[in-house]
Amino acid sequence: MSNKKTEDTPPNEAGANGASPETEASDATTPEPNDTAESGWSKGEAEALREENAQLKDRLLRAAAEMENLRRRTERDKSDTAKFAISNFARDVLTIADNIARAIEHVPEEAAEADEALKSFLEGMQVTERELLNVLERHGITRVDPKGERFDPNKHQAMFEVENTGVPEGTVVEVVQQGYSIAERVLRPALVGVAKGGPKPAKADKEKTEGAPPEPANDDTPKAEAADEPAESEKPKPKSKENVGANVDKSA
Repeated sequence: MSNKKTEDTPPNEAGANGASPETEASDATTPEPNDTAESGWSKGEAEALREENAQLKDRLLRAAAEMENLRRRTERDKSDTAKFAISNFARDVLTIADNIARAIEHVPEEAAEADEALKSFLEGMQVTERELLNVLERHGITRVDPKGERFDPNKHQAMFEVENTGVPEGTVVEVVQQGYSIAERVLRPALVGVAKGGPKPAKADKEKTEGAPPEPANDDTPKAEAADEPAESEKPKPKSKENVGANVDKSA
């Protein structure tokens, strides 16, 4: 009798699944694990760590940019040092070239033709001058002869004015002392005499000579960086013809 009652009893569905109802209820009410709870940090501490991480990342990017600028600046300084390291020495050597040029100019050709010793002396001085100029050119130093050119205050130094109506006003007609340049920079400006009284120079020539001055040799002044142009979206857009006069009061 008892065995039949046991057989008629329906099996427990939860038992068939291998878990009791109490176990399922407890599993259903268990909250999902939180990242901050598993890591041991509270919500406020996690936010502080994220903010600190962002700050450190920003500082790292800034430091990398500064190092890149420093590398470029170092390469530029190294290149300038290689080009202009002899500038001070070259200026001292130029006085020797000036003295040789004056000695050649003060020997009349007629006297040199009449006197063999003087002729040999003159030829020797000319050979010495050519050799000195060749040595200077090998080191990037070239002589500048501005005679006949438009006066440029960036390259020339005016000593006096000469009345001359045959050339445009401001033309270099006399050179008192030759100028020199080193690696496209002015090493020493030329001392010149400028014509006056002639026709006015053309506007294009005037704008050309009044441009930005060239950089002198051994100029260690830091160069200003060009400002970034605004993006296309930030540039002010011109008003269309449809919008022009849209706000005009037509009742007047």
